[in-house]
Amino acid sequence: MVSKVALLLAVLVCSQYMAQGVYIVSKAEWGGRGAKWTVGLGNYLNYAIIHHTAGSYCETRAQCNAVLQSVQNYHMDSLDWPDIGYNFLIGGDGNVYEGRGWNNMGAHAAEWNAYSIGISFLGNFNWDTLEPNMISAAQQLLNDAVNRGQLSSGYILYGHRQVSATECPGTHIWNEIRGWSHWSA
Repeated sequence: MVSKVALLLAVLVCSQYMAQGVYIVSKAEWGGRGAKWTVGLGNYLNYAIIHHTAGSYCETRAQCNAVLQSVQNYHMDSLDWPDIGYNFLIGGDGNVYEGRGWNNMGAHAAEWNAYSIGISFLGNFNWDTLEPNMISAAQQLLNDAVNRGQLSSGYILYGHRQVSATECPGTHIWNEIRGWSHWSA
């Protein structure tokens, strides 16, 4: 009986991260720290902003876990932010990783944080290659954001360089997202 209860509990907890179709590796699963504090983020947001971390690339779950922990440590310990800056991150392994998650304001694009979700690819995409599994993961995540009401159906997709003076999200991502249906010049 205890094992059935434990299994049911595990399914319920995990279903929070897969309810809309894309599996999201939880912060606990990748060894992330809890946020010092959070600020709520509304629903039906009009913008999604795409980033790259401009750091290490990862191809396996273990590598991505280590890179995520490093990014979070930098954001929290060096920048004194309450958590990793992005809502979600995507690794070279094709997994979507929870950052601040749904309904928590990120720290990824200054004046745009209250109006957008921030999705970052792990790596420096001025030279790292954007793989098809990463593209698919990002598009599925964006579709799920619309389906769950986090993004409005008519949301606008920007690369970080469109809202801040930066070369983020890197040339390879920039060239890719300009062909996506919600991208706007």
